[in-house]
Amino acid sequence: MFADRARIFVKSGKGGDGHVSFRREKYVPNGGPDGGDGGDGGSVYFVVDEGLNTLVDFRHIRKYAAGNGENGNKKNCRGKNGQDIRIKVPEGTVIREAQSGKIIADMSGDRREFMILKGGLGGNGNQHYATSTMQAPKYAQPGQPARELELLLELKVIADVGLAGFPNVGKSTFLSRVTNARPKIANYHFTTLSPNLGVVDLADAKGFVIADIPGLIEGASEGIGLGHEFLRHIERTRVVIHVVDAAGTEGRDPVEDIYAINQELESYQERLSARAQVIAANKADLLPEDSDALERIRQEFEPQGIKVFPISAVSGQGIKELLYYVNNLLEQLPREPVVFEQEYFPEEEIMYADEPYTVSYDELEQEYVVEGPRIEKMLGYTNLESEKGFVFFQKFLKDTGILDELEAMGIKEGDTVRMYGLSFDYYK
Repeated sequence: MFADRARIFVKSGKGGDGHVSFRREKYVPNGGPDGGDGGDGGSVYFVVDEGLNTLVDFRHIRKYAAGNGENGNKKNCRGKNGQDIRIKVPEGTVIREAQSGKIIADMSGDRREFMILKGGLGGNGNQHYATSTMQAPKYAQPGQPARELELLLELKVIADVGLAGFPNVGKSTFLSRVTNARPKIANYHFTTLSPNLGVVDLADAKGFVIADIPGLIEGASEGIGLGHEFLRHIERTRVVIHVVDAAGTEGRDPVEDIYAINQELESYQERLSARAQVIAANKADLLPEDSDALERIRQEFEPQGIKVFPISAVSGQGIKELLYYVNNLLEQLPREPVVFEQEYFPEEEIMYADEPYTVSYDELEQEYVVEGPRIEKMLGYTNLESEKGFVFFQKFLKDTGILDELEAMGIKEGDTVRMYGLSFDYYK
C-alpha cells in the first residue's frame, strides 16, 4: 500500500553529567578539582534518500531516539558523545509538529539534510568552577536533558505536471501510454488510490515528470472521498492537465467537470487555481461526427487562455501535440520548486516553563540562593562567559519573576546570589 502520511516520535540524546572529583596522587596532598565534562547527546537528523518513494517504513517503526552522552569521569576525562540518528525519508516529505500542524521542515529542493533536534550539551565538570575563593568546588553541571517531539510526516509528490480529472476519465491509460509507468487500470471509480509517477521522454526536448494522482470528486477540498490525497500532491506541480471525458460516456458534462475541478483547487488553496492549465479532451475517437462537444469545450476555455487538445489515450490520437505543448509551457515557467517555509522552530518552542524553582536566603553564608530543576537546566543551556549568553540569562531571571522575588526579599546592590556553585553580584 502507498503510504503518504505517518506519525512518529523522535528524541535527542541527553548530555552527560559533569563529574565531581579531586586529584588524589602521591606527593599531591591537596590536589585540585579534576572532574571531566559530560559528552554531548546525539542529535536527530532527517535526510533525503533518493531510493525511497513512500513513507511505508514508518508504519512499522514509530519511535526514533539518538544516543545519550556519557558522564564525565575523574582525571579530566570527558564522556563520549552520544550517537546521532539519521532518519531517511523520500524527497518531498513535509515534517510537521503533530499538535500544532506547523511545518518544521520541507525535505525538497536543495534541502537534503535537516537537524530537527539538537542533542543536549554535556555538563561541565567541577574543574570549571574553581576560583580563588572556592578551590574545592563540589558542584558539577548536569548535562542538558533530552528533547522529544511528536511529528507528522506528509509526502507531497514532486512532479512537473499533475493529471487532474474525475474518476474513470482515462488518466491512468493516458499515463501508461506517454510514460514508462504501469498503473493498474480498471473500469470502476477510484481505481487510482495512490500517485503514479512517470517520465515523459520527447525527441529533441528535455521531457518532464508527470503524475497521475488520485481521482477528484466534488467536495474534495473539504476532505470528501480522496480529495485531500489528490490536492496534497498537486501542490508541487507547475502545470495541470485536465483530463475530461469529451464523449460523456458516463453521462457527465466535460465543461461542468472542468469548472468543478477548478472550484475544488481554489477552495483548497487559492494559488492552485492559478496554475498553468491544459485540457486533454479524452475519448475524442468515440465522438460521433456531428458532435459539437469539442467545439463547446474550446469556446468555453480557450478564450480564458486554456488550450484544448482532443486526444485518445487508447489509440494515441493527439497525444504527441499535447506533450510538446506542455513541454514548451514548462520551459517558459520558473523552475524553482515549491518549498514550504518553516513555521515551527523546536529550539525556541521546547521550553521548561512549568518546572519549579525556589528563592531563599542563606544566613550563614549571607547569600541569596536560587535553585530548582528549571534553573539548573537553564544554566546548562547558557554560555555565561559570552556577553550575549549573560544578557539572555538576565532576561530569563526577569521574565520568570526571580528578580522580583529577590527584590521583595530585600536584596541590595552588591549582595551575592548563588546558583548551583555559581555566585553573582547583584546589580540593577
